[in-house]
Amino acid sequence: MVSEAPPFWWIKADWRAYALWPFSWLYGRVAGMRMDRARRAMPPVPLICVGNFTVGGAGKTPTAIALARAAKARGLTPGFLSRGYGGSLDVTTVVEPAHHRARDVGDEPLLLAREALTVICRRRVEGARKLAAKGADIIIMDDGFQSARLTFDFALLVIDSARGIGNGHLVPSGPVRAPIANQLRHATALLKIGHGPAADLLIRRAARAGKAVYVADTVRLDDGSLSGVRVLAWAGIADPEKFFRTVRETGAIIEETRSFPDHHHFSEDEIVDLLDRAESKGYTLVTTAKDMVRLEPGHGRATELAEKSRVIEIEVRFDDPSAPRKIIEATLDHARARKLGMAKEQQR
Repeated sequence: MVSEAPPFWWIKADWRAYALWPFSWLYGRVAGMRMDRARRAMPPVPLICVGNFTVGGAGKTPTAIALARAAKARGLTPGFLSRGYGGSLDVTTVVEPAHHRARDVGDEPLLLAREALTVICRRRVEGARKLAAKGADIIIMDDGFQSARLTFDFALLVIDSARGIGNGHLVPSGPVRAPIANQLRHATALLKIGHGPAADLLIRRAARAGKAVYVADTVRLDDGSLSGVRVLAWAGIADPEKFFRTVRETGAIIEETRSFPDHHHFSEDEIVDLLDRAESKGYTLVTTAKDMVRLEPGHGRATELAEKSRVIEIEVRFDDPSAPRKIIEATLDHARARKLGMAKEQQR
């Protein structure tokens, strides 16, 4: 899967998108068949998949965290399952924030592990079994919608209302991971984050297909102390402009920005440049929680950059506060029906 989204993916399709169309057609055929014909194993406990239609961030990780909190409020023990993108470990691993580095397990699993039991595994069937063995009674899978080998009890596709599905073309002409029809067929519901218009056409198409649609906002968690402060904002995420908009909403004055690739591991030169620039101009450094966990202690001046950077935390809040609970309940209901159906098949 492509990890970085070229800028032309997020504008109206032009000659670059059309020049790559033959490759996109082939990619779409393969991706669609993989989704429709995949042999999926039954998970040991109820499973929610949080995915998105496109390459790049749409808000999956904070959405997964919101669902985990709803599960805990119901008395469940949630566990996160991730592939560990950006990490080097290729064995089933229980993530320990105090022990592991982002270079080992990936940045998003480190964030998830702060909230609940988290396992990374390239083979998600094995990862699901590990979570169940460790006591998880509901699994929230972060990404993997298009390629998973597990049966979903609930598949929630997240879409950003500002970027939508970009130019609407499949990889490599655009950011779409698989034909929309195939993705909708396997989705249970959609979650639109924000109130922009870019996702509206797809939302209407999903509604016509009988899919539930939820709406949420990304809410910043700050104390207002950045208001009027001159900052250098830096981020290595899929959509850094989205973070920069969040920084402006705090009232901070963005004097400069630095954008890095998603899941980027910072070199010493990059760290020194950020520190020296901020110090010479009197700027306050601000970044994301995801970037902060990639600053490895003992790696040059990484600790200094971590100490001098302010993190703007965010969370996903549903317009309907009961929506996360409803998703959890629907997941449990489907899992019960699935197990009952399996029991009846075995009796035949």
